[in-house]
Amino acid sequence: MQIGGLSIDDDALIERFVRASGPGGQNVNKVATAVELRFDVAGSPSLPEPVRARLLAKRDRRMTAEGVLVINAQRFRTQERNREDARTRLAAFIEAGLHVPTPRIATKPTRASKERRLGEKRGRASIKQGRTGRGWD
Repeated sequence: MQIGGLSIDDDALIERFVRASGPGGQNVNKVATAVELRFDVAGSPSLPEPVRARLLAKRDRRMTAEGVLVINAQRFRTQERNREDARTRLAAFIEAGLHVPTPRIATKPTRASKERRLGEKRGRASIKQGRTGRGWD
């Protein structure tokens, strides 16, 4: 499986087919079409160290405490389409880790923006000041 400049071996992916939940009648009850795809991010030799660190640092609910990414795909009625969907979502997850985020440069607010903010604050305060003790006689 090729993602960007990386190639991930199919042996590193663990696929398990389970019954899908939700509507679908007999097809859902009889056929195991949903796919549970597992990829060990922490132990994968095909991921470079900086990419692995970025992926593990993400707060993703699909990531287990051991560093295994679990993707459940059950959108489609067939095993093959769900399998493609799971692999596409895995590729998107790893693709997000390939891009190095640009560091944030701290800036100061301008004097004019500070004055505008404080002026609006004074205006709101004067409006609220005028409300006290009136209208409840």
